[in-house]
Amino acid sequence: MSDLTNNTEFKNIQEKVKQRPLNRKKLLRRTIITASMAVIFGVLACITFLVLEPVFSNILHPEEEPELVEIPMDTDEILPEDMIFEDEEEEQEPQIQIIERSKDVDPITQYRDQYNNLYKVADSVQKSLVKITSVSQDVDWFDNAYENKNSSSGLYITDNGKELLFLCRTESIKDAEQINVTLSDGTVAEGTIKASDFNIGMSIVAVPMEGLSDSTKDNMVPAALANSRVATILATPVIAIGRPYGADNSVGYGMLTSKGSYIYMTDQNYEMLTTDIYGSSDATGIIVNLKGEVLGIIDQSHNSSDMKNIISAIGISDIKRSIERMSNGRTRAFLGINGADVTAEANEQSGVPIGAYVTGIIMDSPAMNAGIQSGDVIVRIDDKEIRSFSNYTEYMESSTPDTTVNVVIMRQSGEEYRELTLEVTLKEMS
Repeated sequence: MSDLTNNTEFKNIQEKVKQRPLNRKKLLRRTIITASMAVIFGVLACITFLVLEPVFSNILHPEEEPELVEIPMDTDEILPEDMIFEDEEEEQEPQIQIIERSKDVDPITQYRDQYNNLYKVADSVQKSLVKITSVSQDVDWFDNAYENKNSSSGLYITDNGKELLFLCRTESIKDAEQINVTLSDGTVAEGTIKASDFNIGMSIVAVPMEGLSDSTKDNMVPAALANSRVATILATPVIAIGRPYGADNSVGYGMLTSKGSYIYMTDQNYEMLTTDIYGSSDATGIIVNLKGEVLGIIDQSHNSSDMKNIISAIGISDIKRSIERMSNGRTRAFLGINGADVTAEANEQSGVPIGAYVTGIIMDSPAMNAGIQSGDVIVRIDDKEIRSFSNYTEYMESSTPDTTVNVVIMRQSGEEYRELTLEVTLKEMS
């Protein structure tokens, strides 16, 4: 009887249990919330990975920084061969040596051998030269797209452990969508602009060493840079290499006919070297001495109208600091003056203080905004004593844009000069 009662109660209980109706809206809401949380979690995970991956990668596999490029600088010291000693006797008449030509020597052979020897010098420098081609897309009159290419010479400066560094004219690559560098063994590699100097119109193009064969890297020889400031290079034989006639690997021979004329640019002056080599008005490349050392970078843009085809170059000594700065990827600091040295005569007779004499101010420059004027003499910047305009240039080359410095000037007041200290914030040259 009790079993029957229990079964009846159990059956009644079973009959009372009902399945809950499905709430579709609530289920849909939960599904959407779950999916949204999954998406948010995925996005956060991706962001976290992107942020932290380089950090952990650098910790586990630290990437080597490029080596600092250092270029030996020239001094203005007088070389021993340029010195005149006080105890020297009166200058003697130059001895003219008469060389008798042997009847057994063919003059044509001598002439040919002379040029063969000159070409050997030029050929030894070819491993330091490359062809830099800028590639860009353009559209013709009929709306047809075509590829525009412009080639110029580049000079191999050095490598920083990660990149090969080449000096070239900015004008030839400024609008490039792609820069191709043809190395000395014919290998073509893509390069990028590492830094530019708008003052001298030159840039450093970097080519990654990764991917280049060992033979290609070994075939590249850094250029030997001469001292272009010494007086003894005047009237000596020189060779123009690169594209002096507008064609690849063209070579010209001649003599250095003049030096000592300067291009006065913002914050720096550059010496121009002139040859008697007649070339292209669009020539690029270098001029070298008979040792194969670079004396200057060909630059025809400053030639006068009656000498536009004469091969001229910017003296290499005046741009070594710029080359070093660009090779390290640093931009140029800008103060904005034109200047010159204070001569000993001006110092002794007129009492002009020794320093960098300001001959002009660039409009809207940091110098103008700080109140520097033409006729001022810069004698110190922060702790750096300025004894010449080249001292000033050296300081600017080592400075960083957006840096605030104290410029100490001497300004004429009546018959005397009084000292003023002006605070100047340097800008980036553009």
